[in-house]
Amino acid sequence: MQGDESLQILVGTEGDSFPLTEIHACETEASEQWDYVLVADSSTQRIPKQVYRQQQFLGELRRKGFHFKVKKDQKQVFFGIRADNSIFDLYRTLLVEPEGPAPRVEPETPSPIPATTRIRILNFVLSNTTADGETFENLVKDGVFEARFPLHKGEAELKKTWAQWRKMAHRQPIDQIRDYFGEKVALYFAWLGWYTYMLVPAALVGLGIFLSGFTLFESSQISREICAAHTIFLCPLGDHGRRFQRLSDTCTFAKLTHLFDNDGTVLFAIFMALWATVFLEIWKRQRARVVLHWDLYGWDEDQEEMALQLINCPDYKLRLHQHSYLRSSVILALSLFMICFMIGMAHGLVVYRVLAAALFSSSALPFLEEQVTTAVVVTGALVHYVTIVVMTKVNKFVALKLCDFEKPRTFSERESKFTVRFFILQFFAHFSSLIYIAFILGSCPNPPEAPKSWGFLDVHPADLSNSFPARRSLVVGSAASHLIQYGFTTIFVAAFPLAPLLALFSNLVEIRLDAIKMVRLQRRLVPRKAKDIGTWLQVLETIGVLAVIANGMVIAFTSEFIPRVVYKYRYGPCRQGAHPAVDCLTGYVNHSLSIFYTKDFQDPVGIEGSENVTECRYRDYRNAHDYNFSEQFWFLLAIRLAFVILFEHVALCIKLIAAWFVPDIPQSVKNKVLEEKYQRLWEKMWKGRPSWAGAGPGSYSRTSTRSTEV
Repeated sequence: MQGDESLQILVGTEGDSFPLTEIHACETEASEQWDYVLVADSSTQRIPKQVYRQQQFLGELRRKGFHFKVKKDQKQVFFGIRADNSIFDLYRTLLVEPEGPAPRVEPETPSPIPATTRIRILNFVLSNTTADGETFENLVKDGVFEARFPLHKGEAELKKTWAQWRKMAHRQPIDQIRDYFGEKVALYFAWLGWYTYMLVPAALVGLGIFLSGFTLFESSQISREICAAHTIFLCPLGDHGRRFQRLSDTCTFAKLTHLFDNDGTVLFAIFMALWATVFLEIWKRQRARVVLHWDLYGWDEDQEEMALQLINCPDYKLRLHQHSYLRSSVILALSLFMICFMIGMAHGLVVYRVLAAALFSSSALPFLEEQVTTAVVVTGALVHYVTIVVMTKVNKFVALKLCDFEKPRTFSERESKFTVRFFILQFFAHFSSLIYIAFILGSCPNPPEAPKSWGFLDVHPADLSNSFPARRSLVVGSAASHLIQYGFTTIFVAAFPLAPLLALFSNLVEIRLDAIKMVRLQRRLVPRKAKDIGTWLQVLETIGVLAVIANGMVIAFTSEFIPRVVYKYRYGPCRQGAHPAVDCLTGYVNHSLSIFYTKDFQDPVGIEGSENVTECRYRDYRNAHDYNFSEQFWFLLAIRLAFVILFEHVALCIKLIAAWFVPDIPQSVKNKVLEEKYQRLWEKMWKGRPSWAGAGPGSYSRTSTRSTEV
């Protein structure tokens, strides 16, 4: 018993170490390392039925070749589990593949089984073992067991090289992460590290575009005209009260707007479309190199799953792929219902904005009457945040239920389907309100006192650049995860060029925070094998296409880029040619504001200052005599649509050219795979024959190298 005193098992989510002193059963030597731990409440040992169910499950594991040892403290009982080496020999035989990147050795001295493989196999068997028809999950629900988890062993090196804040600017030890957490986790952090690295040029360009806006802070012709417009009054619209406001009062806001909305926006949007493509294409090359280094290039996921099934149950019958049009129709209908529901919730947020504005305006509290806009924005943001938090939980539940209803063949297939459905639902939960604000709310303002629909509510006419920059804080604040952060960074980058910079800082912190949580604070994850990031690659490529479309629409419909260009060459002083002494945007502010006569107000007496104002201005292109859309409006609309089509085609063509120009797999990787295949075939062909019988693989390698260089 003396050797057992040193055995400790890590339990709990905080990584505390509890010494286990009392030994109830011993089937292996104490010096052996345990692969897994099952935990039960010590009170169950006083209930014969619970003890019997524990023994039944452990007996089933024993029959499958697993050893266990039982220890307990005052509150809990721990079952140390270790698999017999024959199980891993069978695993190696079934897959006929070397395990890990270690060099091949002679058959009589096989390479040791990595801890990640041991844990993965044991976890699979535990998940699929039944005793008297009861799975481990059933036993947990009935209180027979409390939990199961692999042990933290050998993590000291990762604590030094990865899970430290001072390593924030260092390269991640991907091979060490793979050896401890498995290929799936390692590939995720390899992708996250590459994504963070590629954010550096995007952040620098975005910062440059933002700083270039400072050159227009004082020198912009539009800002100068707004600041000097002391005699122009803005019409009281929407929730901005029943009073007139001088256009010059919005001087500071106009200057700040041009920090984001300037001529560099279009170039930056095209740059980010190219950046997204290059990022994904180079990541594919990085992945190919990593997978080749890990000797997983020819690894087959279906073969792995079938090998684990046969190890768990030699009588396993292959489960074939199935498809049901009825189930697919039900899933499609439910998915569309959820999407429509979330779009309706985005519309409901606007309804809340109107109702809250009316409520606060009529409130008996003087503070609310004076700060209506601030109160509406703050409470609206809070409602939006709560909505996202609630819908995230709902979306996860719905996505899981839809996956169970579809009955996927394997765990990996279920995980892939869940990823797609959960992302689609989350995409609409996070982006539907932003899309509504960016492209619908305020894009078609009504003239003052005209009947107002719920969909086209007026915005303040001082927002002469677009209706979206004033709400850009939602874009940054909602970026809570990366499969969503990447979407915010690319889809609305034309509206907020600093998004890549903020994403860069966020990732640098989150990588180390995740490392500290995984290594120091949480239970060890079950290692999973993988050779790519799976469905997420298609998700990222889809986001890249959506980013092109969204940025084109942001520039065309919510930015002032198109109206400014049209004014320069059709209506402004430079329509006949540029004049060095005249700014081409002179008179743009007056041109972009329509006239409304105060005598046409339904209640002019109730408007403060109406006795001294005969006409006011609002942002739109309408005729003064009948308030219908003017010729300029229809011409601008045609130019906007043409720009969207041209921008999307140019950006998508650039993406396609970049994807073609950068091969997915490096030629060195392809040649290495070919040489390994040739080496294996040559060894099988000439094994046991005289050395003079063949030229050997070396001559082919030299030939292939010369041909590659040419």
